[in-house]
Amino acid sequence: MMTEAARPTVRYQWMLAGLLSLNFGVVFFDRNALSFLMPFIKPELQLSNTEVGAFTSALSLSWALSCLLVGRVSDALGKRKLILVMCTLCFSCTSFLSGLAGSFFALLAARLLMGVAEGGVMPISQALIVQEVDPLRRGLAMGVMQNFGSNLLGNFFAPLILVAVSLSFGWRNAFFLAGLPGLVMAGLLILLVKDPPSAPSNGRKTRKTGALLEMLSDRNVLLCMMMSVFLVGFIMVFGAFMPLVLLSDQTIDQTTMSWLMATFGLASMLYSVLVPGGSDVAGRKPVIVAMAALGALLPLGVLFADGTLWHLFVLFALGAVITGVFPIVMATVPSESVSPLHLATVLGLAMGVGEFIGGVFTPMIAGAAADSFGLTAALWILVALSLLVASCGLFLRETAPAVLARRVGDHKKLSID
Repeated sequence: MMTEAARPTVRYQWMLAGLLSLNFGVVFFDRNALSFLMPFIKPELQLSNTEVGAFTSALSLSWALSCLLVGRVSDALGKRKLILVMCTLCFSCTSFLSGLAGSFFALLAARLLMGVAEGGVMPISQALIVQEVDPLRRGLAMGVMQNFGSNLLGNFFAPLILVAVSLSFGWRNAFFLAGLPGLVMAGLLILLVKDPPSAPSNGRKTRKTGALLEMLSDRNVLLCMMMSVFLVGFIMVFGAFMPLVLLSDQTIDQTTMSWLMATFGLASMLYSVLVPGGSDVAGRKPVIVAMAALGALLPLGVLFADGTLWHLFVLFALGAVITGVFPIVMATVPSESVSPLHLATVLGLAMGVGEFIGGVFTPMIAGAAADSFGLTAALWILVALSLLVASCGLFLRETAPAVLARRVGDHKKLSID
């Protein structure tokens, strides 16, 4: 790992975290566009709830495979910047393709290609954060990178902008608009990001199979993979079906729906700082358990809402706290549990497995359940997923550097006494 003397300036560290966060926000602006535009697309293309879930599953499938492959290639070649720029350019092009789709299968193909392009962005970005940012600020920087931009652009501005554009100019033009920011981001990445030096190998060569088995033998890595499955499943089902659940209530129109979803995104921005930053101080384990359990408040609140609109806005703001757990589970804990030689690989593994199982199968199950039992079935699935994350968190091994340092200090004090 990089020594403190060789580490970039604090200014560059936060510039990097902010730029990568903004880029990932553009990724989620494109990715979430389909969910917010689905009320317009579904009647035009005559889609069933199962087909709605299939779009989310298809993107998650290709995203997962890309996570696993691109993360490993990035570790092998060390050309993180080049690969990141290529991914950014490609996912912008696939947004344009979504706007051209005229059938279920054409749109499905566009979403598959989008997943291939976007899947490598997060493991590479988080690997850059681990290599360049001070470990004592790692949780906060990783939270900002993964959650701040994605919620600002993907969950707050996306529903407001895309729904408004769709109402005025049609959903196809909304997709065309969504593809433009990625082209700008690719240019900024070329100008401002530097490739960090490769991690030293200490003269030790590890076979790829042996390295993979070593990672899979770590309890934290396995638990993070499981929690990633449940978390990705949660956000995929939430994004695909919550707009439809809200609009099934005759008192909620499309504009109100967009503001409720935007409230979720705005609150998630705040939690992207508070939750991972809190885990730097209080520890990864207690924060994961508490925040995941609180996430169940949102679907439960929608299930048993009394019809008061401001209650829904409060519930969306409180329930969004579960999003703060994502970077801790998918990036911070895995990166603190394995050798720095395999950073992007373990991050791609945690994210890829979550996307493959949670993102592919959970929306399909939720769609089938919604067709059979009504849209409220998706809400009960959200409750179960949040509680499963909290349960897995109970078995984690603590990895926060500040917490471990305090434990060592307490042990020394006890020894002296």
